[in-house]
Amino acid sequence: MKRYDRLKEIQRLDPEKGFLTIYRLTSTYEFPWDFTRALELALYRTYAVPSIGRLLAETAELTDRTQKRYDDTALLLDTVVEHGFESEDGRTAIRRINQMHRSYDISNDDMRYVLCTFVVMPKRWIDSYGWRRLSDHELRACAAYYALLGKQMGIKEIPQSFEEFERCLDTYEAEHFGWDEGARKVSDATLALMASWYPGPLAPLVRGASLALLDDALLRAFRYDTPAPATRAVVRGALRLRARAVRLLPPRSTPHYARQNPEIKGYPDGYKVGSLGTFPTPGVGGCPVPHTESPAATQP
Repeated sequence: MKRYDRLKEIQRLDPEKGFLTIYRLTSTYEFPWDFTRALELALYRTYAVPSIGRLLAETAELTDRTQKRYDDTALLLDTVVEHGFESEDGRTAIRRINQMHRSYDISNDDMRYVLCTFVVMPKRWIDSYGWRRLSDHELRACAAYYALLGKQMGIKEIPQSFEEFERCLDTYEAEHFGWDEGARKVSDATLALMASWYPGPLAPLVRGASLALLDDALLRAFRYDTPAPATRAVVRGALRLRARAVRLLPPRSTPHYARQNPEIKGYPDGYKVGSLGTFPTPGVGGCPVPHTESPAATQP
């Protein structure tokens, strides 16, 4: 197989009917490392919406148990990619996601915004740092994949195209990004987690590199100092050099899923999908009594 043969395979598929196959080929064969980084950034961006960042701080899951929360989120989302929406594991993963979200009073607008980040950020990351750009087929498949995921999570008024997802994200960020003390704590904990994956002496460099990848709107929301232009140039230049090197490599012959990532550290002996995540009790331990949801939110 030649470097662009899989893209040709993707373009032969119908993105409205074969969106799961296309999304799986793109995220696990063509860009597994890039999708991991892009989805990390997608979730990180959501902290800058005060209602989201504040809630995450109150639960303490991303400040006191950062590695576990990272692992569980990645594994639950990736279970659906690997096994599909109709599989037993896929349905269990969505059920677990819904059970956790129902324990808190999260607005539909916040839920929809988080969904938008999953669609938009991979394209923006790969446009900047990928070995090729995503095709229109891949963008349409990505939008269809997350539209279905959002539907099964009970989210209402879901965008139906990539362009609609992008407009929704940009509008929401412009209207809602802002400072929150709890969100800053969640951000600091996440940056510390990423630094912990590398030898101790490299931690300051990793934190600095991570900040260099953030846009100005995120930096302002968290009140971080703007990185030096030279730092940004070095970090972003290194990622573009990586992309050029990857372009010269032969295509992957096997898929790479999130459970294979070295950053997943909490389950060396394996895991059961139904045991992933948290099991909060409404009204206990800081978990508020949830608002009433539609039945759609309870069914995968």
